[in-house]
Amino acid sequence: MRLQHTIELELNLDSEKFSQLLNKIHSRSAYSDGNKIVDDSLNSEGIIVIWHDKQYKKKVQFTVNLNLLLDTDEPNQNDAAKLICKLEKQIGSYFGSMYALDDLTLTKMYLITDIAVGKREVVASYIKVLQRVGKVKSFSPSKDKRLGEDISFCLDGNSNGIDFMVYDLEALFKKQLEDTDSGRKQLKELIKMSEGWLRVDVRLMKSSTIRACADKLVTSDQITDLSGRGQKIFLDVLEHIIPFGNFYKKEKAVDIICRKITDAKTRRRMLRLVALVPEKKSLLLAQKALNCRRIDEVMATFAEIELSPVTISKRHDVKMLDNLYKFM
Repeated sequence: MRLQHTIELELNLDSEKFSQLLNKIHSRSAYSDGNKIVDDSLNSEGIIVIWHDKQYKKKVQFTVNLNLLLDTDEPNQNDAAKLICKLEKQIGSYFGSMYALDDLTLTKMYLITDIAVGKREVVASYIKVLQRVGKVKSFSPSKDKRLGEDISFCLDGNSNGIDFMVYDLEALFKKQLEDTDSGRKQLKELIKMSEGWLRVDVRLMKSSTIRACADKLVTSDQITDLSGRGQKIFLDVLEHIIPFGNFYKKEKAVDIICRKITDAKTRRRMLRLVALVPEKKSLLLAQKALNCRRIDEVMATFAEIELSPVTISKRHDVKMLDNLYKFM
């Protein structure tokens, strides 16, 4: 699994220091976008700098694609020293040594993977069945303004500062093409390249979430820790939301349970859960309605026989979808 790591770093300033820095530093290639000034002079290093000139809050934000910065498919613990060295060099140089990496706050981290699941119809089928997962413990269904509900399944953490989304990548680029007059040639190329691709996106959206995940206080230490554990963090969130197993129609799922599960009590609970998910429109609500103290054991049994308790709607033409984890 190739995982893209992107982080956001912020430097908060008072109005006077912000104005002084802005006049002195930002590149001639910068351009205004409302109350933001975007400086892409470090784009070749995987860094975009945005100056937020809001009335009551002034800040400089660095969005850094760690894969591009390191020129690697996926950062790991062995790249930590090189990563920090490169970041310190770029940030120190940008600010003329007035500020260093540890003067900035690590506020966000995005972990993204693209999965080739087949034709665009297969991507759409995955979106439909994943939407049937519904509400998840510690998360609530949400909407992303870039994505239509028909091409995505999105969740916001209730208080954990983690956002999750899975969506049709080709459909996203098509929507962007409809809404813009610039960069159309590049978007058309991206549309061709992304047919049959499902994008899964896990986002740590708060400084408090960063601190909790990294258990570090210094920015460089947080980046070192999180960049080396990105895959584990990503999979922990994914496994919490999407159950392990192949997706089938309800009738087929019932048949598999009856053939493979010999313990009558366990079989009864699994059959009941499969029936409850479409009824409750949520895996979490179905688990609660099952009223089983050992729900983790029930879910583990589903995983053992590689069957998801979330089934494909009878209205959909597809009969079976491979376990999403197979592609990872």
